[in-house]
Amino acid sequence: MIETPSVDWLALSPTLALLAASIVALLAAVLVGPWLRKPIAAAAAFTGFGAATICAVVVYVDTERPAFVLEESLTRDRLAALAQVLLALTGAVVVLVSWAERRREEHGEYYALLAAAGAGMLFFVGAGNLMTLFLGLEWFSLCLYILVAFDRERATSLEAGLKYLIVGGFGSAVLLFGAALVYGATGELGFSQIAAAEAGGDAFLVAGLAMVIAGLAFKMSAAPFHMWTPDVYQGAPTSVTAFMSAATKIAALVVTLRVLVTAFPDESETWTIAVAVLAVISLAWGNLAALAQSDVKRLLAYSSISHAGFMLIAVAAGTERGAESLLFYLVPYAAMSVGAFAVVAARERELETDVRLESLAGLGWERPFYGIALWVFMLGMAGFPLTGGFFGKLFVFSAAYDAGDWWLVIVGVAATALSLAYYLNVVRWVYMRTGPELRVAPAGGSPPRDSALGVAVGAAVAVTIGSFFAAQPLLDLASDAASQLPF
Repeated sequence: MIETPSVDWLALSPTLALLAASIVALLAAVLVGPWLRKPIAAAAAFTGFGAATICAVVVYVDTERPAFVLEESLTRDRLAALAQVLLALTGAVVVLVSWAERRREEHGEYYALLAAAGAGMLFFVGAGNLMTLFLGLEWFSLCLYILVAFDRERATSLEAGLKYLIVGGFGSAVLLFGAALVYGATGELGFSQIAAAEAGGDAFLVAGLAMVIAGLAFKMSAAPFHMWTPDVYQGAPTSVTAFMSAATKIAALVVTLRVLVTAFPDESETWTIAVAVLAVISLAWGNLAALAQSDVKRLLAYSSISHAGFMLIAVAAGTERGAESLLFYLVPYAAMSVGAFAVVAARERELETDVRLESLAGLGWERPFYGIALWVFMLGMAGFPLTGGFFGKLFVFSAAYDAGDWWLVIVGVAATALSLAYYLNVVRWVYMRTGPELRVAPAGGSPPRDSALGVAVGAAVAVTIGSFFAAQPLLDLASDAASQLPF
């Protein structure tokens, strides 16, 4: 009799729920009439993300200690489950943002790819060895390459898709080559097995570690591996940009934390320095470049690079407290990022053109809800009190200080002060109707009705502010998840 491995279907249920949603959305593209494709595909994707959220919550509650799925190919623990909850909720909100976006007849394909990308990310955060890590990375990356270039009638979208494909393919190749070097040095694929191989100091292992970090840095948009980010964020459909800005960072940072802590504990002195350097470069480049931007999507792209720097400070701490602060930071950051791009999408649909800073003039008075929301998101990204961004940065700085990285705290505080220049400039434009800087007149008349987008923005505002007042419960969840890593 052939022995078959036992399968933990509960651990796989969040991924399977989104795969099922992707299949339903794809079938809707070919089996139903044109007028039904969009509602069925969108409902399938939203239901899939909702079901994935519920399944991930059940996995979180049901998991007392880490376990392996399919012979250490996947890890079942609270870290993966919490990341899956954040990813699934982000995907559900992005479905709402996408509802009124203008596109041809490819609604079924769009929502199918969105759900498939989400499934790949949920699979990716639970990776237990180098093979499943690369498989999950390529799974969601291939879907995103297509989604970025989905607006075929826009040359900028096609250009962004091609750039993302080329640079993303190069980043994946670097990661794969690094994984091959690690396997050559240790003879193992599993993260815990690599750590037990006692190959510390091996030149191939160190080179492989450096290439794995570089490959993951491409996905999280950390400088100097950020070269694709501004053009892709600007050219992609705004709903896709919203999804990438939050979900891709959640997945890449959680996996980076897992890989470094689980597979390379003996090389911690090396990778903590490398990650700290990436954090400093990201903070410096992201904030300085954002000062020169007039296109709002490019400004937010450079802002996301700087936020990658803040979150890498938590990873560089290499402690359980650093992991807690990273997981907490991801909650308000995901809400602020998706919410900001949702407001950009609303203005973009109203003006039917790209949104520049001048395009935001008077938004706060004409569309008070969106104006207040964008104001909240900008203050949250700057780290002001009454938003989750305040505690996010505070916890990151605290973890770095406890780890002895006081110089990273100084760099982070300086970067935060510098970021005020462009975040508050956005607020200035939102509440300014006239002035010598005004280049375009604000749109008049009634804006396009989009209740789904309004719900998405409202949810993002609620999380941004709520994560300030519910900081302790969220930190407790993050602490439970971080405690299951082998610090």
